[in-house]
Amino acid sequence: MNKHDCALQAVIFDMDGVLLDSEHAMRMASIMALREWGVQAQEQDFIPFTGAGDDRFVGGVAEQYGVAYDPAMKQRTYAIYLTICHDAITRFEAIPQTIAALADRGLKLAVASSADRIKVTANITAAGIDPALLSVVVTGDDVTRKKPDPAAFLLAAERMGVEPARCVVVEDAVNGIQAACNAGMHSIGILSTFPRQALEQAGATLIVQKTCQVPALIDHIIT
Repeated sequence: MNKHDCALQAVIFDMDGVLLDSEHAMRMASIMALREWGVQAQEQDFIPFTGAGDDRFVGGVAEQYGVAYDPAMKQRTYAIYLTICHDAITRFEAIPQTIAALADRGLKLAVASSADRIKVTANITAAGIDPALLSVVVTGDDVTRKKPDPAAFLLAAERMGVEPARCVVVEDAVNGIQAACNAGMHSIGILSTFPRQALEQAGATLIVQKTCQVPALIDHIIT
């Protein structure tokens, strides 16, 4: 399929669990931060809030322990995260090459994450991605409604000048797949965080093991 007659024009990547795995690092930072508010959180407490934005990621767990959310909790979490992320994140296979391969095919590329810009910027650098290959970066600072609301993906499409139906989202989280569906976009689910059945039920168009498989399968999305 020639890129000039392909209806697909853009690929929108989530960050965590797609371009790298910083969830463990973020959970560690959140646990350490919440202890300062007397919350003895466990890693599994954060699973229901994955992909829903870091206010909800941190605040949802605090509220489960009966402690009202304070935005200072997130700011403290980020301060800790930035000190541990270089060593605590997991870098995924061939991510810089994957981004470059899709850019070489003439596709517009974006990152749309529910996380705040300070974290997204740090993670793009940590993943080894050339920021010049990204047309747009949308973060939780840019939208008030977080995934599964489609606001982040719709804003990315708008800023790229691409119709939602001509975008494919690459996501690992149920909230993110649902957001792609709500945006009227196709989606590729990555099996790094949730099981296949959960991503299928959320509405993923395709499901693959690794993000580096996306360039080989992108032609199967829209013909």
